[in-house]
Amino acid sequence: MKKYSIFLVFLLFVTHAWAQMQPVKIVFDVTSQDEKAHQSTMRHVKMMSEAYPNSEFEVVVYGGAIAMVVADNSSVAEDITQLKDNDKVTFNVCEATMKRRQIDKSQLLLGVGTVPDGILEIVIKQGEGWGYIKEAHN
Repeated sequence: MKKYSIFLVFLLFVTHAWAQMQPVKIVFDVTSQDEKAHQSTMRHVKMMSEAYPNSEFEVVVYGGAIAMVVADNSSVAEDITQLKDNDKVTFNVCEATMKRRQIDKSQLLLGVGTVPDGILEIVIKQGEGWGYIKEAHN
């Protein structure tokens, strides 16, 4: 019985360690104009990308959150710039939102890409098995 218990503990440890190493894919949905939501998004993305360096993270910005990725308005510009060279972290903004807000690609922070539609981008990622996080701040 003692050998069986030791084996179970060992198996649990190995399973837990293996689960920690498995890469994940997470898409962050950011629509809030609240700068605190932008800051919490960056805190989450930075923390997770450091803790899980083999995982992929995409931040999709649309609606009121567009200031997050506009060079002259972003309260998190430094954080986004620091992550631009990390090929496991991407920032994309909705082109439909840009058009509505009359924002040109040249106004975006360096490293921020665009997608035709933010909601559709998220739906596509979820269809590919990506996890989903709706960022908000209370």
